[in-house]
Amino acid sequence: MAEADSVLQAAKEVQAGDDPPKGDFPVQKKSPKLCGSNYPLSIAFIVVNEFCERFSYYGMRAVLTLYFLSFFHWDENLSTAVYHAFSALCYFTPVIGAIMADSWLGKYKTIIYLSIVYVVGHLIKSVGAIPSLGNQVVHVILSMVGLFLIALGTGGIKPCVSAFGGDQFEEEHTSERNKFFSIFYLSINAGSLISTFVTPVLRGDVKCFGEDCYALAFGVPAALMVLALVVFIAGSGLYRKTPPQGNVLLEVCKCIGFAIKNRLKNRSRQIPKRDHWLDWASEKYSKQLIGEVKMVTRVLFLFIPLPMFWALFDQQGSRWTLQATKMNADFGIYVLQPDQMQFLNPLLILVFIPVFDLGLYPLINMCKFNFTPIRKMATGMILAGMAFGLAAIVEIKINETDMPRLVPEESLIRVLNLAKNPVQVTIQDRDLFQQPVEAFQNPAEYSKLILNGEQQSLHFTLQHQGLSLAFNYTVKEKSVYSLIVFEAEGSLSSRLITDLEAKPENGLAAVRFINGLSQDVNLTIDSKQFIAVQKNYSASEYSLLERDKYNNGKCITEMGEFTMELGLLDFGASYTVVITNVSGGAVKTWKSEDIKANNVHMAWQLPQYLLISAGEVMFSITGLAFSYSQSPASMKSVLQAGWLLTVAVGNTLVLIVAQAAPMAQWAEFVLFTVLLFAVCIIFSIMGYFYVSVDPEDLEEKEEKRETASGGNMITLVTQKTKL
Repeated sequence: MAEADSVLQAAKEVQAGDDPPKGDFPVQKKSPKLCGSNYPLSIAFIVVNEFCERFSYYGMRAVLTLYFLSFFHWDENLSTAVYHAFSALCYFTPVIGAIMADSWLGKYKTIIYLSIVYVVGHLIKSVGAIPSLGNQVVHVILSMVGLFLIALGTGGIKPCVSAFGGDQFEEEHTSERNKFFSIFYLSINAGSLISTFVTPVLRGDVKCFGEDCYALAFGVPAALMVLALVVFIAGSGLYRKTPPQGNVLLEVCKCIGFAIKNRLKNRSRQIPKRDHWLDWASEKYSKQLIGEVKMVTRVLFLFIPLPMFWALFDQQGSRWTLQATKMNADFGIYVLQPDQMQFLNPLLILVFIPVFDLGLYPLINMCKFNFTPIRKMATGMILAGMAFGLAAIVEIKINETDMPRLVPEESLIRVLNLAKNPVQVTIQDRDLFQQPVEAFQNPAEYSKLILNGEQQSLHFTLQHQGLSLAFNYTVKEKSVYSLIVFEAEGSLSSRLITDLEAKPENGLAAVRFINGLSQDVNLTIDSKQFIAVQKNYSASEYSLLERDKYNNGKCITEMGEFTMELGLLDFGASYTVVITNVSGGAVKTWKSEDIKANNVHMAWQLPQYLLISAGEVMFSITGLAFSYSQSPASMKSVLQAGWLLTVAVGNTLVLIVAQAAPMAQWAEFVLFTVLLFAVCIIFSIMGYFYVSVDPEDLEEKEEKRETASGGNMITLVTQKTKL
């Protein structure tokens, strides 16, 4: 997770040490110690705050894609696009938070103010998920406003909290500070792990307003964020609060901007060239700052290919969650919610970090293989690409149970023979049903019906026991039908009914009833589903149910109340249940599976989660540690901003693909796999030509070079540069 990277960055920044602020500031008081140790008591409040905040953020985000899909009824591409737009915003806003903290308010006030914004966003988001509150436009507006405030809050405090925790330690307590960052990192993963497992349960297993309880799933994270703010404020009297010291990111941007502007204004051939384009900022900025910016730009150049990794990684909460909704989630002792699979990533990260650091990397070193940071990062990219390759294979297997895609001037049709004897069905000018349809025969696959236009009236002929009967029905394009054949009042009759065109969403089961009795019936499937079906083979509408065994149904007729067993209604399946007769105090039924159940188990997602989590450990942690080793201590915050922006750009890439180039899901997975492999090759080439340096040595060389070449530089015209 990128949040863990920011913790590593904060740890190294504090270890490197910042120059003390210039001027007269009040002396920082010493915080009371925790249980007689060298740990300040204030860090307990900061760690609890971080746990609650991470629970709040990841818990809310875990159910976000399904919220768009089920509550707003958006399609998968729009749901994915908005999810990644929100994620991108969460990684753009840390720049705002860092500038506020370093240049204006200081870390403490920035955390307080933006946490209030964060809480307000959560509350608005939770209220927007109450179905009875206004129409869909109101829900969308409230949700989008809430998400914007959440993104501003979570992103704004992201670069502040870990660094503020490091500020609580005195300079001589370095080892305690290092252990604090380990505990802080653990709190991040613990909050993520618990919330991504719990909030999907609150959404799917708890029902409110007659449907999935999104208001509760968003309300609990909101309550945790309120708790985080209260806990943080409670420790106010114990904190060491350093004043704002200026934002180096702004200085770097100004230096780069001035160098470019100055170079463009001094293009005369009479002006000598300079060794580096950043040297054109020397009229305004110090040689030390220019030298440090040069070191940073070398590392930032390596960041250019990195967004593609994050484009794949962050799809765990969007495309992979949507894939899980089309799979079998029954693990025997527990039925997993599709959005719960995301908890595997923080769990595997906690397992892989010690395994890699204490086992894999030492083993590779024993084999005399130079596993450089660049090679580790490239390996992480390859693992992520392989994860998406596996996701594409899983998606292809899932599609085998999908309904055929409907196109203009085509429809699908099948026959349900509810009569006592075989029936031969013939459709005008079409040769579809070669063999007679047996009584109560499980229907074959749907047959394709070619039409002459948007709709067409077709002539149906039924041959039954030597008799031939004709019926006319109007068939519309891009529709799915069942022709029901039954006996009524001693003769053969038929009815054309409309079927579902696609699988039920979110792993639900769909069921409808055909009443073969001569009297109306009222059905009770469970305590919440009441269905009235008229007599003489009338059909009900489809009802959506959770996957379960339904053996305690009730059927109420004029003769009394009878039990009704439906058996298992499985994930993603559609059923037609025919009530045939009443016997022995129970209703006799015949069940037909219209759309096949999800037959690919959710456990098949485990390999792709293993690969992408291993890839994250190799790519993310290694990459940030390497980039820090290649830059001066004063520029760590610039690198953090650059790293977080790669996450934001990666999410933006997913948004663009989802909206601009919609395609079959398996093809999109293959596209991202190919793109990441291509980017991996480019990154490997860039890394091959990159020469690792020690920032301190580079600073010394830069000073010597500037001293030697200083006499050769001429003074530029000040009117042109406006120094």
